[in-house]
Amino acid sequence: MKQYLHASVRKCCALTLIVLSANYTSFSQISESTSYWEIGMTMGPGNALTDVQGAQGKGQTFLKDNNFKQTKFMWGGYLGYSPKPYVNFRLAFNFGTLEADDAKIKSKGGMEDTRKNRNSNFRTKIKELMLLAEIYPTTLIENDPEDTWLKLRPYVVAGIGVFKFNPQGQLNANTWVDLQPLHTEGQGFPQYADRKPYKLTQINLPVGAGVKYFITENTHVSLEVLHRILRTDYLDDVSTEYINPADFQGNLDPKLIGTATAMANKSIGGIYKPGDKRGTKTNNDAYYTFNIKVGFRLGNGDRYGTSTRCPIRF
Repeated sequence: MKQYLHASVRKCCALTLIVLSANYTSFSQISESTSYWEIGMTMGPGNALTDVQGAQGKGQTFLKDNNFKQTKFMWGGYLGYSPKPYVNFRLAFNFGTLEADDAKIKSKGGMEDTRKNRNSNFRTKIKELMLLAEIYPTTLIENDPEDTWLKLRPYVVAGIGVFKFNPQGQLNANTWVDLQPLHTEGQGFPQYADRKPYKLTQINLPVGAGVKYFITENTHVSLEVLHRILRTDYLDDVSTEYINPADFQGNLDPKLIGTATAMANKSIGGIYKPGDKRGTKTNNDAYYTFNIKVGFRLGNGDRYGTSTRCPIRF
């Protein structure tokens, strides 16, 4: 009897070891397969937050001076990589147009009239390339963060990018001109040594938040707001004070002087003079977008993605 008992124990132990080994192998494979690649596209309205236009009262930063009537769409695509359920890295390319116009300000007799009387406007095409990190904090408290079927996941996003712009101003009803070559505020002139010429390719710092919804284990849609912090105040070519138009002489190509003089001071009735405030140099410009983002995992859930075969029960 003891022999049979010992044999049974040995068989039981052997079976247990086999099961444990199989479970460990399975767990290792799942752990290694939690990473995945994805591709996607984005689209949504965008808006500039600059010295030009804005709302009633004193000009402010962020959404207070949002120019809803000047909203334009931006489009793009991205390649993403998720090494773990709580983080995703995204390389994104976007393009679109931004614009603003002092003439669109609704006057109520307040400080907004100083901008309306300035009568400036601008438009610029935007191209940007960004590297972003998305963080999904709720995965840290989920029972099974690898199970994403029919799930809502909020996230925060931040990164670094490079963008290209080229502000243009309206010379007349049918003509728009590039503003950067005109040095409208004396950028680079010896009379204004503190005003450096601005580059048309610069760094931006995108930050934002969103929520992702998994339609299937391989397809998801996200709503996201992404704000770009800029290191320039010349997205709209407006930043400091009006200059003396005589300073264009000797500093600018003679062919550009007439256009530069006209674009540097478009104030109604010429009410603003050299030295008067043209913009607010203490606040850099910015722009933002509200994105609809659609993504597709590359491969299938069993091989490339996390295990999503069982739906979450609410």
